[in-house]
Amino acid sequence: MFGTYVHDLNPIALPIFGGLALRWYGLAYLVGFVAGFYILKNLVARGLWVLKSEKIGDFIAGCALFGVFLGGRLGYVFFYQLPTVGWANLLADPLVVLRVWQGGMASHGGIIGLTVFTWIYAKRHRISWAALADGLCVVGPVGLFFGRLANFINGELYGRVASGVPWAVKFPLSLPNESQPTQELAWQACSRIDPSLLEAKSLDPLIAAARENPAVSRTLGDYLAARHPSQLYEALLEGALLFVILWSVRIRFPKAPDGLLTGLFFALYAAFRILGEQFREPDAAMVGILTKGQFFSLFMFLVAMGFFVHAWRVRHRENQSAPNLR
Repeated sequence: MFGTYVHDLNPIALPIFGGLALRWYGLAYLVGFVAGFYILKNLVARGLWVLKSEKIGDFIAGCALFGVFLGGRLGYVFFYQLPTVGWANLLADPLVVLRVWQGGMASHGGIIGLTVFTWIYAKRHRISWAALADGLCVVGPVGLFFGRLANFINGELYGRVASGVPWAVKFPLSLPNESQPTQELAWQACSRIDPSLLEAKSLDPLIAAARENPAVSRTLGDYLAARHPSQLYEALLEGALLFVILWSVRIRFPKAPDGLLTGLFFALYAAFRILGEQFREPDAAMVGILTKGQFFSLFMFLVAMGFFVHAWRVRHRENQSAPNLR
């Protein structure tokens, strides 16, 4: 049977008190940073990264604050929210930029933030920016992997309607994508199970009830289209597969020129993101035939080319400076 699972995972990992809770999304970031810390220490122990072991903690903290969180949030606001709400609304409520708990982080924004932070860090510490970035790019996919898993747990960024896919999932958050008559029928059917929904003024209480009441979840599932779990596709492509490739290159070619791994990261991430977005429901206005994620990924190929050229120049200089043995 296809598409029989109705997504009912709770985004809250641990309620604390009142409205305070530990969410899977935040936990995913934490696990990603911790994993990145130990992987970088392993690279340093192998002599495969430019930083010293005692500096990794501060570097990771800076990446988290200025790169991922600030860059990711600003990227979401400017790439996805601003075209919808406009400058007037943003300037009227500029603190929306800081409200990370309301959702909204852009991976492309996070990558831009990390690029800027590592450039400043490299300049201040007088080390090679490309060499610094090479290590970070090896561990970056680990964070992407856990982030995409959190997207799946949250039931957000779901896929397009799937046909004949045994692992398809019905996401309650996709109810607004259904037709108006289907939404009304779903609301009426679920209200017979939970009469409190009769007073609902929006679809949000119905979607929330589906997470808490199995009967509501099953009933709502009858009115939802089965979709690709695109979050898991992207976790495997942008996360697991990309990490395996970059780690293998780093270990098998320890003398690879600075910038090669960074170029590989940008090129492969762009390719995997474009592929994964073929199965993801567009969550913003299209750019021609491309989703915004695909469109922004095209520019990453240009960045990759720049780092490949840098790596080639580094290797060329090394070859010219090597002694000419006869």
